[in-house]
Order: sequence, then structure tokens, then C-alpha cells
Amino acid sequence: MGQRQEDEVLELEALIADLVAFHADAEPSPGAPGAAAVRALADGEIAALRERLPGDEDRERLAYLEAWLEQDMARLGPLLEARAALPSWALSHPGSRLAHQGRVLMANAIGRDPEAPGADLPADPASDLAALMVGLEIRGESALTRQALDLYLRLSGDYELARLLSLYGTCHALSGARRSLRRRPGNGQDPEHPALLAECMGECRRYLALAERIAEFRFPPLVIAVGVSGSGKSRFTSGLVARLGAIRVCSDAERRRLHGLDPVAIHPQGGGDGAAVDIFSDEATDRTYRRLASCAGALLDAGIPACVDGTFLCRWQRDLLRQQAEARGLPCLLVSFEADDATLRRRIEKRARRQGSDVARSLRVLSRQQVAFESFADEERLHLVHLDTTADNAVETLVGLIEEHVKLT
Repeated sequence: MGQRQEDEVLELEALIADLVAFHADAEPSPGAPGAAAVRALADGEIAALRERLPGDEDRERLAYLEAWLEQDMARLGPLLEARAALPSWALSHPGSRLAHQGRVLMANAIGRDPEAPGADLPADPASDLAALMVGLEIRGESALTRQALDLYLRLSGDYELARLLSLYGTCHALSGARRSLRRRPGNGQDPEHPALLAECMGECRRYLALAERIAEFRFPPLVIAVGVSGSGKSRFTSGLVARLGAIRVCSDAERRRLHGLDPVAIHPQGGGDGAAVDIFSDEATDRTYRRLASCAGALLDAGIPACVDGTFLCRWQRDLLRQQAEARGLPCLLVSFEADDATLRRRIEKRARRQGSDVARSLRVLSRQQVAFESFADEERLHLVHLDTTADNAVETLVGLIEEHVKLT
């Protein structure tokens, strides 16, 4: 891939789309597993910080992170070996900048340090995304961090990548801590700079604290969003990304991805872009829900709250997802998104007209879903809450229900 112009400025959505396309098109480096790059990065940053950190307390924090990294690299070694290692996006975009609402957030668009140990080695795509997330998080842009992760996974479909984010994120946070110490006054420099010393050490410790947060063991919940077309589940669950940090997995997107279609394109209800294969056949639906379970499992393994958005007409579909949380000893919440029939029909008619699809056909899909929906079993009711999406405070109610039932915050 050619090097871009030095003055390239990207908004977050454009950056993520470019990052996904780059990772999809980049040629894997044969015989260069990502484990080598993350090992070089971790060892190099630990060694540099050990040499430069002045206090025993900071060194103890570093020792804890070093032990955690060793354990995580051993645990994730097989996954790193199995995945393709690619050149970093940052190497092809040295002058890129990330902007948001007219202001430049990061002079290096994904925050990847070109001078970090092993920066020139092929690495897992997770390294680029983790660097971006660390750069946003350290600047207090948590909402953008969540948006970046949600959009990258939705566009790429690489939910397995999420399992590597803590490992790479911790390493990139340590890179930030090392960079902070570069400006620290040395022994031979003017000692009359206590403010600069305090500033450097404060920034370094913020990066160390971020590394510790990333490395924390978490108990993420699984939220299963259930409801027929027009119930409002997609609209209301989209707010969970910014409000609660949950990553959405959408049945429509994954169904289309499984059949080689654009996962984020607007399409008519029940349509298949004229594809020869019926993407709504029983077999396709079975594959879709097994795919949703796999994606949710990867997010939960990564310590990331997952929200799966689908109709979930059948109990076996809901059970399949619920088992992903229960098998891991994690909390699960079923949210039934509900609206009266007139509201459902009005929403579907409005959406069909907006998308240029057949209104009558869309309403027939709703009728079939209502007939086919299998009522919740007694076991499901232990995890079930009902949400009236016609209420004025539906969003706040949804957030409150999740916080109350699964203690997300």
C-alpha cells in the first residue's frame, strides 16, 4: 500500500473505515506470527520503563503489569499464532491526524508509536485498533473509544480480534508511559524545573493507571435484545454503546455478512439484494444465530459487555445466546422490546417508505413474526425484563434496567 499525503486529516468514522479496508487488503507476512511483535513490544517497553522509573511504588506497578503480560501472552499464544500478522496502518500513514468536531485529537491518527519496540514488525490488526483506543481513552474520549471499537467490529466482522485488545492495549499504554518520561529532567539538567518533573510523572502515572484498568479482570454482561420488526430494539440498543460501553452484534448485519453481502447497507425488510440464495431460509437463520453466539462469546471472553440485537423468535435461539453467558459464569439479561400493534405498523411503514421497499411486504413480515414468536419459558423469565418503547423515558429506563439487573456500572 502506498504512503498517503502528509497532511491527511480523518474523522473517526472515516478512519475506522480506512483501517478496516487496509487490514482486509494487506498481504499477510508469511512466517511472521503476531506473537513476535507483541513480545518485542512488551519486553522493550518493560525494560525501558524499568530503567527510567524513579520510585519503588511505580516499579511495583510495572512488575505487576509485566507478570500480567507474561500470563496473557502465554494464554493467547495459540490465537496469535493462528491469526495473520500484517504491517501496521501507521507505517503507510505517517502524517495522518485524527480530528473530531473541527479539532485535532491526535497528531498520529491511531496513536501508534513508530519508535516503539517492534513497531516495524508485522502484528495482529488488534494492535492498530488497541493503539487508537488507548490514544482516545488517555484523552478522556471514552465515548469515542467505544464508538471506534463498535464500528470496527461491525464493519470487519472480526469479533475474535476483541480477545487480543487487552494485551495490545496494555502494551500501548506502557508505550505512552515511556514517552512521558522522555521529557523528565535528567540528573545533569537544571533542577529548577519541578513543574516539568511533576507534569511528566503525572502523565506517566496516568498511562500506568490506564494499563492497569485495561488489564483488570472483568465480568461483562450479555444483553439479549428480543423483539419483532418495529419494536425499536435496534434504535434503543444503539445508545448502549456510548452510555454503557456495550458492543452490539446485529443479526441483520451478520446474516448478510454470512452471504457475502454488505453488512451495513440499508436493505428492504426481508430482502436479499436479489441474491440467488435465500438469506432468510431456516438454514440461513440457523447459521446466523450460531454466528451471533460465536461473536458474543468472543466479546465476553475479551471482558467486553455484549448486546445482541435480533428478533429471537424461537426459544432455542435465545437459549443458545444465554448459554454463552451462563457457561462463563457471567450475568445475562433478556430485554423484550415491546410496542402496541398500531405503533409497530406505523414504524414499519415509515421505514419501508424511507428505504424504498414494499410496505405491504414489510407488514406481512411483521405478521409472520408475531405468529411465530415463541413465548418466554419460566427459566427465561428469571432473566427477563419488558421495555415499552413507546414511553417517553424508554432510553433511560433501558439503561437503568441493565445497571440494576447486571450491575454493569
